[in-house]
Amino acid sequence: MNAHHSRGRRDFLRAATAVAATAALAETQLTGTATAAGHHHGTDGRPDGTDRPHDRRSTAALVERIHRAHGGLRLWRDARHIKADVTYGGPFWAFKGVPAFVGTDHVVADIHRQHIRLTQPSGRVIEFDKSRDLVTVTEPGGRLERLRHPRATFDGYTGESRWSVAQAGYFRAYATWLYLVEAFVLTHPGVRITEIEPWHENGRTWRVLNVTFPAGIDTHSRDQQYYFDADAHLVRLDYAPEINGSAPTAHYQPRRAAFDGAVITTRHEIFGRNADNTPDRSLVRISLDVANASVH
Repeated sequence: MNAHHSRGRRDFLRAATAVAATAALAETQLTGTATAAGHHHGTDGRPDGTDRPHDRRSTAALVERIHRAHGGLRLWRDARHIKADVTYGGPFWAFKGVPAFVGTDHVVADIHRQHIRLTQPSGRVIEFDKSRDLVTVTEPGGRLERLRHPRATFDGYTGESRWSVAQAGYFRAYATWLYLVEAFVLTHPGVRITEIEPWHENGRTWRVLNVTFPAGIDTHSRDQQYYFDADAHLVRLDYAPEINGSAPTAHYQPRRAAFDGAVITTRHEIFGRNADNTPDRSLVRISLDVANASVH
């Protein structure tokens, strides 16, 4: 382990411990109860603002419950990697010009930094390393493509723009990394958490965290909304992917399982999101199924 990685890991561990152990975090990373734009939820899931927001102490307690529900901070802190087979489906990939991206990738993801490697059924290997801001695509015959500063290559793109293999690989790589470590990523340095009004859907009430990510983590959008059920499990995620025309998206997570003690979502269903914040369930644009995971 090099000195830079050691320092980063020590900084991460200090931040993770702070989230779990002290209410003083409410004055720093937990930033109050301001409502995210477009997510001011009323008592019927409408933007009328009639629900009472939670105070910072309550939000800090929720964050601790989230970590416990997903295996506990100690487990995640001590682990280094997640391995899994991830099956990707939906019409989105063909629409973006990469129909062969439907299928099952073998994924190896670092937990403490945004680095992930995906091996596709063809033998193609896609690797994303945020610290180098680099995507590499290695084809079965050995041909290597490097995409430097991948985010910048989407400048001017709309939701109708087609993507290259390397661009689609970048999207898949950073997104899959987030989905595998999604509860634990709340502890990463620079992540800021604000609880907003709860959301009511089909007779259920979910507490909602607006999470603002630092520049050091690539995400769909800088602000994303995380919905948690009564058991503190993540059940929905909202965002507007900047590299895909910032299309409003509702991402549901109906199933999860424990792997080596860590609770990971095993089913992802991604829909468009209507102006009233409800999902457009007429089409599952992207699906992900996670199997054979291990955390070590």
